[in-house]
Formats: sequence, structure tokens, C-alpha cells
Amino acid sequence: MATYLATTHEIGGLFPLLAANQNPAMGARIGYDTLSGGAFHCSPIDWVLGGLVTNPNLVVFGEPGRGKSSTVVALLLRMMLFGTRTLISGDVKGEYSPLVRALGVEPIALGRGSPARLNALDLGPITTNWGSWSVARQRDELDGVLGRWTKLLVALAEAQGYTATVSDEAVLSHVLRRLVGAEDGYTRLREVTVPAVHHALAHPDPVLVERARFADERQFLDTLRPITDALGNLISGPLAGLFDEPTNFALDWTAPIQSMDLSRLRSRGDQAVAVALTVLGSWSSLITDLQEDGEIRIVVRDEVWRQMRLGVKAVQAVDSDLRLSRTDRKIQILVGHKPSDFLSVGNTGSQEVAIAQDLLALCSTRILFGQSTRVADDLAEDLGLGEPEQDVTTGWCMERQGRALWKLENQPGFKIQTVLSSAEKAVFDTNAQLRANGGR
Repeated sequence: MATYLATTHEIGGLFPLLAANQNPAMGARIGYDTLSGGAFHCSPIDWVLGGLVTNPNLVVFGEPGRGKSSTVVALLLRMMLFGTRTLISGDVKGEYSPLVRALGVEPIALGRGSPARLNALDLGPITTNWGSWSVARQRDELDGVLGRWTKLLVALAEAQGYTATVSDEAVLSHVLRRLVGAEDGYTRLREVTVPAVHHALAHPDPVLVERARFADERQFLDTLRPITDALGNLISGPLAGLFDEPTNFALDWTAPIQSMDLSRLRSRGDQAVAVALTVLGSWSSLITDLQEDGEIRIVVRDEVWRQMRLGVKAVQAVDSDLRLSRTDRKIQILVGHKPSDFLSVGNTGSQEVAIAQDLLALCSTRILFGQSTRVADDLAEDLGLGEPEQDVTTGWCMERQGRALWKLENQPGFKIQTVLSSAEKAVFDTNAQLRANGGR
């Protein structure tokens, strides 16, 4: 094939409508921009530093089979070349496990037949760092942990259909502080579990009753009965044994990726999966916040909308994590099918929906794979798409796997085709199970 060389001035005359990709060539190379033909790179932190976006978070939407998962996995793998490590905070379908194993790491499976246990109130790295901190630092860090635990327990109570009161939260804070040993001079922390909290509420001692300002034990028990029963359901319900015992595994933070596989939980129902995602969301935020190695980490939250449907506290927890991404040096990736998944977390006009709408704004980068025309209007309204961009997601993106509209803040979207190597295609094959079960 003949090759011709020419200056950019001459090429501009031959191809006057050729457009250059304005995205800087930094970070993971994802594929190519079909408009310019140039390579497309993704580096959320560099985008923030360069003023292209205001936060490093990404949200990914697309119908099943459009190449959504393989693009996310390719991004994770290629970002590792730049020293970025990843935590999969709840792999609902086990889609990330092939990549994790290919990198020599065994996913931590929770659910039927697995011996792994995760304490919902795990202290994480705080116990390792405790002795090296000043008393003031100990107090600040512990206050943050206790606050996170209180919010988690309240969210789990909401998942059981009970809306906690201010009094409930105050009592939980008292109980947690006493159980962890914060009243013993900050010399040593004790492990706390959900059963221990439940026992303290069901069998309060006189000191707790007095400090919580109840007239007597009977008033305490009657007032706290709903939240006590709600926490009791976590101990005896479908999640019994998973999050109410001491953690029996340790994460290797020198590994490029860690994954919490929840695929064995799906048989226990949607609510069980949602509660597990809530626990893992709180736990993963705690352990990554307290890591002091200076690493930038990606936290993948697949099907996070399941967690958000548990109630306003669960939605607030996700909102808080996204707002702190820049400060905590984390890149949060939320994965879903369509924007309406997020906005169906409550009734129209509810606090849950209002916060969920803000969540989309807290993800400066939106990656939109193929969508059917029936959700086109929702896309345009929820994500501020112009009519041409709307047509791209319902037309061009549907014509080939791996096509997506990458939209950074309010800039015009990029039409990007993800490119996978043959080795990546073998690892990222999300249809492998279908073929194994008799399909082609």
C-alpha cells in the first residue's frame, strides 16, 4: 500500500473537517475516538488537576451486553500500569473474578459455602496505627469511626423497615463507645460486633440507662425495642454469620486488586445483596480512608442502586463517599444500567431522590453505553444530553459492542470505541458461563 507524507498545512486542505481529540494523552489508553481517529486515554486524577472535571468519580450506564463491564475491567487493568490499585466493593455477579485471578489474587467470596466472614463493625487499619498516633489523633479518628458505625447500623435498621430516631442514634453512639473501649483512656481498642451491640441494647446495664437519660430500664427497652429487633434480624436472618462475626481474612494492600465477591448471595434475595453492599460500602470506605501509603485507589461499586433502595441513610452514605473522593485520593466508579435505577430509590420528590440526583453531579465523567430508545428522554433529562448525544447512545452505541459516549462535565461527548487485546477478551468474557452451560 502506498504511503504519502505531507505537512499538516497540506493535510488540513485535503481533510478540512478533521477534528483533533482535545482529551490529553495521559493515563490508561482505552481505545480510539471515532471522530478524530486518535487514541483516547482516561486519567481521572489528571483530568481534575487539568481542570477538565471537578471530581475524579465516574458513573457507567449501559444495557447488558453492550461492553460496559469489559470497558470498566480494561480501565482497572490499564490504570495499574500507573500504580493505581483497585478494590471491588461488592462484585454482585462475579464479573471481576476472572481478572482478579488472572493477576494472581483470589477474590474474597461471601455467602453460601464460603468460610469468609466480615465484621460489619471491623476496625480495619485503625488498630495497626493506633499506638503511633497522639491522643488527639486517636480521639479524632475514633470519633470518625464511631460516627460511621452509627450511620451504618441506622441504615441497616432502615433496611428492616424501621426509621431510626435521634434517640436511637444517641444510644447507639453510647453503646459503641463503651464496647470499643473509648472510655478506658484510649489505651487499647476492643473488637465490636453486631451481636455485642444487640446484647447491650437488649440487656442494658444501669450506667447505660442513666447516661442515655431514661427514667428506668423498662422505658429504655420499650423505646429501643424496634431498633433492637431490627439489628436482631441481621443476626438470625438470611445474612446470619456473614457480618456478625470477627473478620477472618486480611487484605493484601500490596496486591494490584482486591475483590469482594457477592455472587453466592444472590440466592438469598435482593435485600440480602443490598444489605451486603451497604456493609461493604461502609467497610471499604473505612479501610481505604485509613490507609496511609499515599496510594490512589479505585473503588468500584457495582449495582450500587440496590444499596440506595434501602432508605435515605443508605443513599446519604454513598453521597458522603463521593463528596470525599478528592480529599481521600480515591476514584469511585458507580456501575448501573440506566439513570432511572438511581432515581427509583424513593418516591418522586423524596429526600432519597433529591440526593440521588446530586450523586450524578458528583460523578464528573459519565460513560454511556448503548441504551434503548425508551430511556432516551430519561438520559437527556437526567444527564443534560443534547439531541445529537442522545441519538449517539440510542443509535451508534447500539451498533457494536464497546461503543460509548464519554461525557466529561458539560463538554461535548466523545464517541469512543473500546479496544481489547486477544488476551483481555479471553479474561473479560462475561458470556463464558452461558457457553459453559450449553450455549455457543
